[in-house]
Amino acid sequence: MEHFDQIINSDGLTLVDFYATWCGPCQTMHPILAQLKADWGERIRIIKLDVDKNQPTATRFRIQSVPTLMLFRKGEVLWRQSGALMLADLKQQLSKFE
Repeated sequence: MEHFDQIINSDGLTLVDFYATWCGPCQTMHPILAQLKADWGERIRIIKLDVDKNQPTATRFRIQSVPTLMLFRKGEVLWRQSGALMLADLKQQLSKFE
């Protein structure tokens, strides 16, 4: 598996879902992110990062609540939001960066 920094430093869009297994809103985001990937295909890469298993990375990005979504391109944070989103709202936010 690629290293986290290699993934977020890639040329394409990478959406990182910082989540926790015990988090209800995080669980509601799973099918939304799956649908986003199905709709957008190769235009976006989506990775999930369990904050409990990856505390150094969560601390590095100052994750204080879950779910937190962060959009990266070439290592730069393009967008960040905490809390669950509806698919249409998520697409609207992300489409600004295509």
